[in-house]
Amino acid sequence: MKASEIMTTEVVTIRGSATVAEAVKLMKEKGVRDLIVERRHDQDAYGIVTDTDIVYKVTAYGKDPKEMRVYEIMTKPCIVVNPELSVEYVARLFANTRLHRAPVIAGKLLGIISITDILHKSDFVEAPKSVVLEDEIQKALKTARAVCAQKGPTSPDCAAAWDIVEELQAELAHQKAQKPEKTYFQEYCEDFPDALEARMYDS
Repeated sequence: MKASEIMTTEVVTIRGSATVAEAVKLMKEKGVRDLIVERRHDQDAYGIVTDTDIVYKVTAYGKDPKEMRVYEIMTKPCIVVNPELSVEYVARLFANTRLHRAPVIAGKLLGIISITDILHKSDFVEAPKSVVLEDEIQKALKTARAVCAQKGPTSPDCAAAWDIVEELQAELAHQKAQKPEKTYFQEYCEDFPDALEARMYDS
């Protein structure tokens, strides 16, 4: 699944010049925990102000929210998510940056995606990425062995089939953040050492 499939499209925005008191009122009215700060022009970056920003930067220091402005406490530019990004990589982004939510942007503001969206709307329970990739790898492995048996281990078709297997294995290794001790192609080369030469492409 992609970010665009699970994002919330109704995004509540606010001007950077608005007061923090206005931001709090808007959050309560709309039942949201964050507001996207509008751009001043097309080349400007989006910002974000969250309930945590307000509590940590205003409430905690006894500051007057009617006097403080959103631009004083917002994060700008904020980390944004491409709508085509897979849910697993959105989750990885959130884990690496300690974020709970981010706007989804492709030229313009399309929506907002949060940890809650990932938890409640994605298919990570039904179809975990690593399980899906493992299944694809096994199918590609079977195909590669069949192609190589038919065309020969040094044939271009055999090399191309192993390229697919290795690309899938590389994606799985990145997904798990764990490199395999041996790739399936390395194991294959133990029986057919000539196959390695066929995959040494000209640069």
